[in-house]
Amino acid sequence: MIKWNTLDDEAQLPAILQESENIPVLIYKHSATCSINAMAKHRLESRWEDEIRSKNYFLDLLSYRRVSNAVAELFSVTHESPQVILVSKGKAVYHASHNGIEYRTLKKEIKKFD
Repeated sequence: MIKWNTLDDEAQLPAILQESENIPVLIYKHSATCSINAMAKHRLESRWEDEIRSKNYFLDLLSYRRVSNAVAELFSVTHESPQVILVSKGKAVYHASHNGIEYRTLKKEIKKFD
């Protein structure tokens, strides 16, 4: 099962950039009031394999909208929900939203950085 770290403060973003120098960082932006969000999160969590090497952050965008906006600006990715953003070497190297969030594709993108 996927291990989530909470992203709830803009002050975490410099550390995330630093982490992405050594390991891919996955940011999952989630809205608890939307069933599409719940479905996308469930699809990721139910298929996740422990050997996938990434640091994973969960961002509740309803509670932390400013953080969500800062993520969108920092990585030059239009805000969507649900949304995954994969960061490597300080840059967004992949992102997807809604039904475009597919476990197999995300796994393949992460493995590019092994």
